[in-house]
Amino acid sequence: MQAHDQGDNLPQGGAAGTEADKAEQRPSGKFGGLTGKLLWLTVVCIMLAEVLIFFPSVATMRLRWLDERLNAAAAAAIVIDGLQPVELPRALQKETLEATGTKAIVLRKEGTSRLLATTDMPTSVDEQYDLTNVPALTAISDALDTLIFGGNRMIRVYGPVQDTNTGVEVVMKDKHLRNAMLVYSRNVFLLSILISLFTATLVFFAINRILIRPIRKLTGSMQQFSSDPENPQNVFVGDGGRDELAVAGRHLTSMQMELQKTLKQQKNLAALGLAVSKINHDMRNILASAQLMSDRLVDVDDPMVKAFAPKLLRTIDRAVGYTTEVLSYGQASEAAPRRRRIRLFDLTQDVKDMLAIDAQSGIEFIEQMGPELEVDADSEQLFRVIHNLCRNAVQALNGQGAVRGPDGSKRITVSAQRVGSVVSIIVDDTGPGMPQKARQNLFAAFRGSARSGGTGLGLVIARELVLAHGGTIALVEKPSVGTQFRIEIPDRPVSLDDYRSRALHEK
Repeated sequence: MQAHDQGDNLPQGGAAGTEADKAEQRPSGKFGGLTGKLLWLTVVCIMLAEVLIFFPSVATMRLRWLDERLNAAAAAAIVIDGLQPVELPRALQKETLEATGTKAIVLRKEGTSRLLATTDMPTSVDEQYDLTNVPALTAISDALDTLIFGGNRMIRVYGPVQDTNTGVEVVMKDKHLRNAMLVYSRNVFLLSILISLFTATLVFFAINRILIRPIRKLTGSMQQFSSDPENPQNVFVGDGGRDELAVAGRHLTSMQMELQKTLKQQKNLAALGLAVSKINHDMRNILASAQLMSDRLVDVDDPMVKAFAPKLLRTIDRAVGYTTEVLSYGQASEAAPRRRRIRLFDLTQDVKDMLAIDAQSGIEFIEQMGPELEVDADSEQLFRVIHNLCRNAVQALNGQGAVRGPDGSKRITVSAQRVGSVVSIIVDDTGPGMPQKARQNLFAAFRGSARSGGTGLGLVIARELVLAHGGTIALVEKPSVGTQFRIEIPDRPVSLDDYRSRALHEK
């Protein structure tokens, strides 16, 4: 009925929502997922690198262009200077200036400057550039200035002629210089695009094969496994490499296999719980009938019957209580402890009587505690804890491979002492000890049993009950043979009102 109610509360179009969720979980297309992002990232990174390379490159191109103009002007200046004292005709000056792309040529020699050729001499210049020793940052700054603001400015450029003391100075417009720089920039940009695409394509195919394909294989296996985790065919199978993805694949395989084991165990536990609940339902009725019949034993006038009747009644009462708790398991956790001050010695005696140790087995049951020692706990739950541990000890001492203690005896010792507000209880035996597998899966149901065919539920139940009391239970390493568990149960904190009421009552 509960499952039916939950199904009725599902929103309409739930199937469509599920399909939408699956579509969102599927990876995007080849260029919409990691591969596409990687491709664009490679292109952008290469373009940024090309931009960083472009600035010094265009600055070098500009200096080279200006240097070529100076060399051409220097060649013309040397020829004109050789004609002294004859002055170069105006028409020839104009042709020389047009050939060098300048407005004026000045020769600096032996500390003097001589205007060799000029036409339409401007009254002023906008910028001046000395090509003798140009720092890199200055060259980049001048190049960017020409690209952005140049094109219609008059500039004066001067520099030495080769390695001589003679210098040449020219005046010209920067229009041709800027046009040459724009063409160069366009070519660099197109070349950068080609290099970026080519490099990105190589990187794309390389990383797609080395990285993206294994990642897709991993994610595909995860999705396939999540759709049907119980199918062994959906377990990821790696390629046995040594890189990080191969290691991740092996961990994924191990995790999926462990999860399949856990799911199988949970399924078996669910089936086992249903079977136990059915059996327990009928067992409770049988125990109820036995409880009614055992009540009549009190009226039997037999000393032996009267001695055993109270213990039999308590045993049947415990069995009825256990069956009731088993039927409620799954709907609620273990019942909260109903704590009170109880004498631990009396409880240990009940455990000893319940074990009914055969005298021929040679097992001694020893209590080492003061008869007045009290523990703040639920008597029934603490009884179950100590009984489970002692029953395991009896089975270990009676099983194959059991050894005797140093004095040749088989012994179970239950000792306890109070330290402040904590009672420490130790259950020790001289058995063969717990195997390594049981130690690794201690307190794990169906895996922490020390004997073949065991379920390990006794330790699981004991741990759950001790934790409910706010205590601890642990396996203690001991130098001699056997198994030793230590249980520590603290007293409940006393509120101020309870303390005052107790103090008034004592007065």
